Amino acid sequence: MPLFTSPTDNIPRCGWCSATEDYIAYHDNEWGYPVGDDIRLFEKVCLESFQSGLSWRTILAKRENFLAAFAGFDFRKVADFDDADVERLLNDAGIVRHRGKITAVINNAQRCCELVDAEGSLAAFVWSFEPQDEGVEPQSRSTSPASVALSKELKKRGWKFVGPTTAFAFMQAMGLINDHAVGCASREVAERARASFQRPVR
Repeated sequence: MPLFTSPTDNIPRCGWCSATEDYIAYHDNEWGYPVGDDIRLFEKVCLESFQSGLSWRTILAKRENFLAAFAGFDFRKVADFDDADVERLLNDAGIVRHRGKITAVINNAQRCCELVDAEGSLAAFVWSFEPQDEGVEPQSRSTSPASVALSKELKKRGWKFVGPTTAFAFMQAMGLINDHAVGCASREVAERARASFQRPVR
């Protein structure tokens, strides 16, 4: 996987950072680092579902607007959104105004409440799908057996816009796998973070 070295700091990073400067801070501080917080996990599921058919750059640029519009992605609050909230969101130029994706977030918030009641936490559920070392070159695929399994189980529980590709992007971003390119300065940092991360238990 090609690397990108920014002329401003000469640090090698994953090649996708070359698309825009906006990606660098996200890559360096978030992408691939393990997350065990339910609200952050739910936020990422939602943002990945909004990205479907769009670029991550578009979603990242609107992230603060999404957070404001969806009550910080507190799923217990979003679960109470009604038709008036849907109309409000459809008129919010700061987010992606797609009725199907908006209603999917509200549906998924309701399903998330059910999941947390059944499993203890979203984190415990998600991390139960952490794959073992599969020996696959970083960033060489867009789905995996683990993302297919996670997608299948979420859909079984009534979640929407959570296909295997969306699930895989979520797993990459939330540190369930370390998909930083070999030679990327963040790869070893992410691996150390994963090694010290206390996996939540179901």
